[in-house]
Amino acid sequence: MMFCTRRALTAAALCASLFAAVGCQKNIPNTTVKDTPENRAVITFMENYRNAVEARDVGALLAMAHPQYLDDNGTPSGDDDLDYRALQKKLSRWRERVTDVRYEIKYRTITREMDRVLVAYRYSASFRIAYDEEDQRWSRRIGENRLVLLYDDIQSRYYVLSGM
Repeated sequence: MMFCTRRALTAAALCASLFAAVGCQKNIPNTTVKDTPENRAVITFMENYRNAVEARDVGALLAMAHPQYLDDNGTPSGDDDLDYRALQKKLSRWRERVTDVRYEIKYRTITREMDRVLVAYRYSASFRIAYDEEDQRWSRRIGENRLVLLYDDIQSRYYVLSGM
């Protein structure tokens, strides 16, 4: 009888240790992303992206986009696809109409698929839009998005392939 109790206690202690070890996995603060050097580098890139959006810095945003940027906007028809050149035009028009931006990102997951890095996040964006010189109104959007990144080994940096 004593043998069974000792065995049960040992098993319970082992299970508790395993649960504690699994629960000790750290996330990057204020995210649900595992804390690794690779993920920290992605978050740093994404924070530079977020800051460029808030600054309405079209040059910085375009420098982050890969020359082969292509976003299908989640639709089967190619009418609304956005390549690098169309992105350039869209961002220029956006900069003209938007006079102020507040952009927050809550990082959900970072996953790697072959040579791609998928960054899933929830955003909260507030934009002050100029309809004319006197009419400027705030608009707010909350949603989910995913940026697809490519790491360039030669230049040691990330580029956005889609999702801007």
